[in-house]
Amino acid sequence: MYKLVAIDLDGTLLNSYGEVSERTRDAIKKAINNGIEIVLASGRPISSVEDLSTEIGANHYLISGNGAIVYDMREKEIVYDKFLSKEQVLNIVKICDENSIYYNIYTENDVLTKSLNYNTLFYHSENAHKQEEKRTNINIISNIYEYIEKSDDLKFLKITVCDQSQIIFNSIIKKIKNIPNIDVLDVSHMSKKIIKTGTEEIYVEYCYTEITNKNVDKWEAIKFIMEKENIQPNETVAIGDNINDEAMIKKAGLGVAMGNSTPVIKKIADEIVSTNNEDGVGEAFEKFINIYYN
Repeated sequence: MYKLVAIDLDGTLLNSYGEVSERTRDAIKKAINNGIEIVLASGRPISSVEDLSTEIGANHYLISGNGAIVYDMREKEIVYDKFLSKEQVLNIVKICDENSIYYNIYTENDVLTKSLNYNTLFYHSENAHKQEEKRTNINIISNIYEYIEKSDDLKFLKITVCDQSQIIFNSIIKKIKNIPNIDVLDVSHMSKKIIKTGTEEIYVEYCYTEITNKNVDKWEAIKFIMEKENIQPNETVAIGDNINDEAMIKKAGLGVAMGNSTPVIKKIADEIVSTNNEDGVGEAFEKFINIYYN
């Protein structure tokens, strides 16, 4: 039987509106009641992941920044970290600013951005439906380079770079890849989000990548939790949809891909379930995890 289930957020646990379905909540609750460790593993900052962890009743560990952080919610402390350096971040910001391409920087608890667009616009839309203390903290700053240069206590999880033009996007990413000791996520498909404004729905589609320190991935963070809790790889399940989930899906005891996953993830997964808009995570729990319990 499985003892730990790691679940990605965007495109996996959350539907296109940023919500967790009732079927999925019930399936996760049953697993938690039977002693299974549920770990949300996301690229989002701690505050955003913690809110969603609390919402589904997973109150022990969370993984933030695509594996840059393991946070212990019970002890309220970071127990594992692999941050980007200030110098790395400034080099990336300089390239983005010089080429007028959109980016945002994830610190422990904030997303730093110059304006609301792409992923930060989606987070802003999510925030409208949440209590203030549960919102993703979005810090809008006119001169990010100067802000970071003058700051001594910021800790950087990752940087997201976005653009609607594939040609412009690819040319900037090629420059960023020349910076030493970073990993640039090779995302092969466009991100698609639906933003609700009253009765209107706005579809947002864009190219993006995520930049972390070298050798940051969700599986390495999961391994840290496994060692602390004496859990073996064959006792783990990983559920995801995108390239940043590749290592954990490939190396977990059971790797599950969502129906909306990029083709690479479907190819390496042990099982494929329905999409994030069709309760795929709930289906995974019912088929592969909760079947052992009455």
